[in-house]
Amino acid sequence: MSERSRRPATFKLDDPGVIVMDPDEESRPSRGTVHVTPEADSALLPVAVETPMLPVRRGWRWGAVFWAGISGLVLLGAGLGVTALIEDLFARSEGLGILGLGFVFAAALALAVVIVREALGLARLAAIEKMHLRAATALLSDDRAESRVIVQELLEIAHQNPQLARARATLQGHAGDIIDGADLIRLAERELMTPLDQEARRLISSAAQRVSIVTAVSPRATIDVLFVFAASLRLIRQLAHLYGGRPGALGMIRLMRHVIAHAAITGGMAASDSLIQQVLGHGLAAKLSQRLGEGVLNGLLTARLGLAAIDVTRPLPFTALPRPALGDLAKDLLRKRDGEE
Repeated sequence: MSERSRRPATFKLDDPGVIVMDPDEESRPSRGTVHVTPEADSALLPVAVETPMLPVRRGWRWGAVFWAGISGLVLLGAGLGVTALIEDLFARSEGLGILGLGFVFAAALALAVVIVREALGLARLAAIEKMHLRAATALLSDDRAESRVIVQELLEIAHQNPQLARARATLQGHAGDIIDGADLIRLAERELMTPLDQEARRLISSAAQRVSIVTAVSPRATIDVLFVFAASLRLIRQLAHLYGGRPGALGMIRLMRHVIAHAAITGGMAASDSLIQQVLGHGLAAKLSQRLGEGVLNGLLTARLGLAAIDVTRPLPFTALPRPALGDLAKDLLRKRDGEE
């Protein structure tokens, strides 16, 4: 009787006729015995974790030293100029001197508040980037203690979003359960990141549609470039606020650099062959004019930048949830364009 025609049967593991074999063992068991090959433990299997978002730069950053020196000289020159102005005002009239001194104090107070806000924004962005890397490391090491710390920090960030109240309650309900470190990170991702990822996809689709429409009807290329830049900047800020970043002006400059660098590393910003095939595959070359085709392509590139912004601003790597794909966003954009025709 062959192995395929054998009928189902029950047996016990302590039966002498049952032989437990190693998966790599090539020897064939004797006739009339049942051999069992244990499956690999899922906890020991490697976890698919994305690579770090950006390579860590070490050593001196001479560009930063140069701009710090220039900024210091400008501040010293401005301070000397203000001091000379206040002295001239007091020399002319005591009232004018007091008024000028009041303006100086008001400007200094406003500058201090702006500096504190910018510092807090930069620190918040740095904390999210470090949390992303720590979560990726915890997924590989399955460190339960580190995973619990990451989840607690993630709950503090999510506490500012009222839409995540139910997700926070569900996740806190599992705080006392015995869960492996990697599974705890995946649970936090499913509970907290699912509504945020859905909202991020909606924001990217809306921005891509606006860029597609405006660049299709605008008369000049300069207007196209300015609108695409403004829409991309607004989209990146919205995604950063969505995931808890809330960057300031300096934070947006740093975030924009990271997004562009990440997009260049993971696929580039140019119109690749896949994008062109998606546009041509829907018959747009025959149904749309050249300007409308360019508008759709600009919308797809905006969506590509938005996907790179998600990778940079998201506090957890994609493991339990699927990563948003450009093809899905392209289908939404092209479906809307086909509906308008």
